Amino acid sequence: MGLLYNVPNAASWGIGLFILFALMAFNELGRTTKWGGLVLFFFVPLFLTLFVWPKTNAPGNEYGTGTWFVWVKTYSALAGALGFWAIRFIPGLASNKWALRFPPFILAVNILEAVIRDFQVFSFGFWNGGYADNLWLMSGPWNIMNGIAGLLNIITISGWMGIRVSKDSSKDMIWPDMIWAWIIAYDLWNFAYVYNCIADHSFYAGLILLLSCTIPAFFIKKGAWLQHRAATLSLWAMFVMTVPAFVDRMVPVPTTHNPKAFFVVSLLALLSNIALAIYQFRKIITKKLNPLTDELYSDTGVYQKIIAENR
Repeated sequence: MGLLYNVPNAASWGIGLFILFALMAFNELGRTTKWGGLVLFFFVPLFLTLFVWPKTNAPGNEYGTGTWFVWVKTYSALAGALGFWAIRFIPGLASNKWALRFPPFILAVNILEAVIRDFQVFSFGFWNGGYADNLWLMSGPWNIMNGIAGLLNIITISGWMGIRVSKDSSKDMIWPDMIWAWIIAYDLWNFAYVYNCIADHSFYAGLILLLSCTIPAFFIKKGAWLQHRAATLSLWAMFVMTVPAFVDRMVPVPTTHNPKAFFVVSLLALLSNIALAIYQFRKIITKKLNPLTDELYSDTGVYQKIIAENR
């Protein structure tokens, strides 16, 4: 028994790795081909919305996927994926200042949805654990801690006026100011959120899903983290909405239901986002930057490398 999960057997790790590589592969299909993104994030979900999801995600279903939050999260992720596709492939949008406000807006909305859910789980008062919409939850101070971490993560979104489309054949949406420090703070916050709010789904929806966008952002196409995140989140959400039994019945990996685990992951998320906010605000003050218009990390080697690779 580990601190975070009761992994049933080695096969569970194998299935997790298969999901990881499948998400990364489909992400690459959508990233490297114009038609791939349109099929994956428009035509496939349109078909599923009309003919599959009303049956598999009916309100009150036994898998906990019939809640408002699951539907909203799925469509907000798809809105991001389609919006980023439009910025990449519709002429003029990449240089339109209003279009460039869409990525930070949809990202902030996506984080805010999760923050609201953390606070909602706290309000349930499941201090010793309990069920809501057929999902096991445990309320506690970790919900408040991580909700604050999420709000800090929104505040520290920066440099969106520097978003551009790469000059290579994949035409990726590049956000140079979204460097590794923000990505790690986001990952820690998001993992804590899924651990808090969909605990027994979080092995896949947290650990595996976050790796599926962080690995490409660090090793395959740097500077395109948000594009990777929107694509992999949309793919996972569509899969879970289509096969809701996968996580709960077919290959479950339950958490330990240990209050210490909830506290530790949320504490790490909160501390990392506090550290990021302090560093960022010091940078804004000392360099006299405008966080609404200026890129904050243009003096870093990471930023400059991303720019050089996408000219």
